[in-house]
Amino acid sequence: QVQLVESGGGLVQAGGSLRLSCAASGRTFYAMGWQRQAPGKEREFVAAINWSLGSTYYADSAKGRFTISRDSAKNTVYLQMNSLKPEDTAVYYCAAARLPSILTMPSKYDYWGQGTQVTVSS
Repeated sequence: QVQLVESGGGLVQAGGSLRLSCAASGRTFYAMGWQRQAPGKEREFVAAINWSLGSTYYADSAKGRFTISRDSAKNTVYLQMNSLKPEDTAVYYCAAARLPSILTMPSKYDYWGQGTQVTVSS
């Protein structure tokens, strides 16, 4: 049974930092990523990492501020978020893809975590 368990969300002031973690179990994946959904908006891609190669992909809104990384020994993916802005406020979801796909599309992911709230105050 596949499980993705997120942690690390919370409330932070604008300009601050948070690190999200997602521990995966049950199988290995082609890639893992982070998506987010703000109230009244569609779920959007944030960042992804190819599990074997370590290559990374970012949404324009995340480039230069967010860093995705993985710890293969712990089967865990991280999202370090710096210089946070109020517009980053959303529920952040960890997701995993079984096979090669277009990683910038949330619909291409096969497994999802329960989500963790990130709130950035101005």
